[in-house]
Amino acid sequence: VQLQASGGGLVQAGGSLRVSCAASGPSSSRRLMGWFRQAPGKEREFVASDSWTDGRQYYADSVKGRFTISRDNAKNTVYLQMNSLKPEDTAVYYCAARAMCNPVDYGCYVTRDAYLYWGQGTQVTVSS
Repeated sequence: VQLQASGGGLVQAGGSLRVSCAASGPSSSRRLMGWFRQAPGKEREFVASDSWTDGRQYYADSVKGRFTISRDNAKNTVYLQMNSLKPEDTAVYYCAARAMCNPVDYGCYVTRDAYLYWGQGTQVTVSS
């Protein structure tokens, strides 16, 4: 599986940005797609995930109501639409993938170490 993130950039606080992740390789290995982010000096943290298998979506509390994850299976692409951006959203955004999760295993959907495949990251900078 290969993942290619794109679409990052510089935006003012309150603005919007959409990042994309183009995926290739066996679809069975990318049933679950996620977005994570890492700010300077901080741990990589979960942002959002989308499961093609069971339709579940999860969001970090810090982005709920502002960010939306979606996918276009025909294009093998996952998107993260980010609205009402804040300076604290500044980070490198990574897309990640793994095979399907057991639906009762919440950690599988949101834990960094549960994901097997990672893209290279795209920088998002929000100015105040």
